Amino acid sequence: MTYDFREIGKTLSNWGRWGTDDERGTVNLITPERVVHASSLVKRGAIFDLGIPFDGNGPQTGGSRINPVRLMSETGHDQHYPGAFHYADDYVFMPLQSASQWDGLAHVFYDEQMYNGFPSSDVGPHGAKHCSIDKMAKGILGRGVLLDIARLRGVDWLQAGEVITPDDLDAAAERQGVEILPGDILLFRTGWRTKFVRDADAKGFMEGEPGLGLACCEWLHRHDVAVVASDNWAIEALPGEVDTELLPVHMVLIRDMGMTLGEILDFDELAADCEADGVWEFLLAAPPIKFTAAVGSPINPLAIK
Repeated sequence: MTYDFREIGKTLSNWGRWGTDDERGTVNLITPERVVHASSLVKRGAIFDLGIPFDGNGPQTGGSRINPVRLMSETGHDQHYPGAFHYADDYVFMPLQSASQWDGLAHVFYDEQMYNGFPSSDVGPHGAKHCSIDKMAKGILGRGVLLDIARLRGVDWLQAGEVITPDDLDAAAERQGVEILPGDILLFRTGWRTKFVRDADAKGFMEGEPGLGLACCEWLHRHDVAVVASDNWAIEALPGEVDTELLPVHMVLIRDMGMTLGEILDFDELAADCEADGVWEFLLAAPPIKFTAAVGSPINPLAIK
């Protein structure tokens, strides 16, 4: 099948939907009423940590991104204060998108424009003048839904380049007995994190991945999904469906639809619990860190059932 990502993006564009000055995109779909509904999903008080460890054993292989580096600045040694007091401090050096993270709306652009028509030249040496991740500080909390595509297909993980289709998303929702509602934070599990934990092969993790196909963009738009996140590192299938383009799903979702993307999450514990109790919806809290003018942010997302 031939895909023209520009035409898809033009058809699904949300530019102007929330005003010409909007910098939050589909996160606007998480209304106060939907937050109230999401809070009612907490029945057991069970908390699931969906973030991966921020350390040197992550999936990054170098180049433009490395795994987090944490260094001690104080250890208590050679400290001479009055009385018994000693202290330890540390600091971290890392790309903001090296582990579990959000892609902000200034992260991806094409044809010299980012989401809502802001010029891509707004991203400069001092950061993003528009659509930066700090605009999402209040926004990413609501009803989360997990669709387990790996379980749907009866495998531990999908293969690199394996494309998830709208039919897969519908079939997973039907199997799990869950409905996708407007304003949802949609999580989909490919098993790619499972593979990384089992193999400890960062190169294999980053060389390709299973993920969404371009046809899923219309599905997400039609369901008014607010945010989408996965256990892979780039949401979409790689190698992708358009030989001449890198990350076309990113370009449509972020630049045209204004959708924040979550990547490199760990759904294994949550998925096992959902399979056991048959409840695939939950309160999801995943605010970004308010790095001013940044294009992405580390996160430690929590699902609460």
